[in-house]
Amino acid sequence: MNNQRALVRTFGVGYVVIFVIANIIGSGVYKKIAPMAAELHSSEWILLAWVAGGIITLFGALSNAEVAGMLADTGGDFAYFKKIYNRFFAFLYGWSLFTVIQTATIASLAYVFTQSLNSIIPIPEVFPSLQDFTIGGVFFPFKDFGIKLTAILLIMILTFVNITSLRSGAGTSKAILLLVFTGLAVIVVFGLTSHVKIAAAPVALGALTPGPVTVSAFFTAMLAAFWAYQGWASVGFIGGEVKDANKNLPRGILIGVFIVIAIYLLVNFTYLKLLSIPQLEQIHAAGNQIAAVEAVRVFWGKGGVLFISLLILVTTLGCTNASILTGARPTYAMAREGMLFKGIGKLNKANVPGNSLLFQGIWSSVLVLSGSFDQLTDMLIFAVFIFYGATSLGVFILRRKMPDAHRPYKVWGYPVVPAIYILFCIGLFINTIATKPREAGIGLALILIGIPVFLILDRRKKEL
Repeated sequence: MNNQRALVRTFGVGYVVIFVIANIIGSGVYKKIAPMAAELHSSEWILLAWVAGGIITLFGALSNAEVAGMLADTGGDFAYFKKIYNRFFAFLYGWSLFTVIQTATIASLAYVFTQSLNSIIPIPEVFPSLQDFTIGGVFFPFKDFGIKLTAILLIMILTFVNITSLRSGAGTSKAILLLVFTGLAVIVVFGLTSHVKIAAAPVALGALTPGPVTVSAFFTAMLAAFWAYQGWASVGFIGGEVKDANKNLPRGILIGVFIVIAIYLLVNFTYLKLLSIPQLEQIHAAGNQIAAVEAVRVFWGKGGVLFISLLILVTTLGCTNASILTGARPTYAMAREGMLFKGIGKLNKANVPGNSLLFQGIWSSVLVLSGSFDQLTDMLIFAVFIFYGATSLGVFILRRKMPDAHRPYKVWGYPVVPAIYILFCIGLFINTIATKPREAGIGLALILIGIPVFLILDRRKKEL
C-alpha cells in the first residue's frame, strides 16, 4: 500500500496510447500476411483474422492491466507470478523467457533484418549441397544457411555492443516508431492510389468467402497476427505511474489497440489490393521474401524496394538491439536471486550483465539455425500465451486472495473479459499442438527442461 502511494503518477492517457502503439507495431505488419494467406486463402478471412486478433489482444491487455496496476512497483510478470502462484512458476516463466520467448524474438527479428538486407544485396548461398541435411527430420540447419549466418552475425555483433556499452541512445524507440509510420504511410498512400492490375479480383468486403476455412485454420492464421500484436504486455510496467489509472490506463489501452487494429487493416487491405492470394502464398513458400517489399515493388519498382528494404532494415535493427538489451535483464535478475547459475548474475567492467547477454546471444543463434522466421514466431507465441493466460487467471486468484488490496484499475467486463481470454489461450494451446506439432513440441520441451533445472538449483540452495 505504501509503495503504491509512493509511485509518482505523471503519465496521462496520451502517453499510454503512444506506449501501447510503440510496443506493438514492429516487423509483423510487414511480413505476416503471407502465412495468413497460406492458411486462409481468402482476403476477407485474412482481414477478419486481424480484427479478431486485435480484439483478443485487447482482452488480454485489459486483464493484464489489473494485475500490473495492482503490483506495479514489484517489477514485471516474473514478480507477478511469485505473488500470484509461487517461486517455481515464476522461475518457469523466467526460464521460458530465456529458452523460448525472448531469444526466439531476437532470432525472428534478426531474420527479418537479414531478409530485408537480402532484398538490397543478395546474400550468397552457403553450403548449398547441405540444404537437405536434417537432424531427425525436424531440423534443417543448413537450409538458407547464408541468410541464417548473417542473422547470427547480427545477433553476436549487437550482443558484443551491449556487453561493452552501458546504454543505447535516448529516443531510439520514438525514432523507430516514426520510421515505421513513414513506411506504412508510403505503402498505403501509393498503394491505394496506384492503378496497377493484379492477377486476382480486387478485395471485396462483402460476404465472407465460404471456402475451406476451418476454425483450426483460423486459429493457426491468428498465430501470425499475434506476432504483429506482440508487445502489448509492456504497458503493465507503467501501471503505477499513470495519472488517474482507473480511467487512463484502460482508455489508453483501448485507444492504442484500436489504432493498431485500424492501421493493420488499412495496410493489409493495401497489400491485398497490390498482391493476389496466390502471390502471397508464393511469398510464404519462398521463405526469404517480405510481403511489404513485394507490394512496394508492384507500384514503385526497384527504387521502392530499396526504400522499404532500408526502412525495414533500420526498424528491425533497432528492435533487435532493444530486445537484446532488455532480454538479458530478467535472466540476470533471476541469477541474482539464486534462481539461476551464479555466473549469469555478475556485472562486467562496463557495469552490464555481460554473461547473461553472451548466453542469450549464443542461444538466440542456435534458435536461428533451428527453423524459419514463421516457425520461430509460432513457437514463441505458443509459449508466451501459456503465461498470458496465467496472468489473466491471476485476476481471479488475486480477487479471492487479496479482495481488499488497492487496485488502481479493475478490468472492464469482469469476469467475462478475462474468462474469454483464458479460454482463448487454452484453445490456442490445443490448436497449436494439433496443427503445429513441431513448434509446439519444441516450445514445450524447452519450457519443461526448466523443471529439473529448478530442482537442481533449489537443492543446491538448500544445501548451502
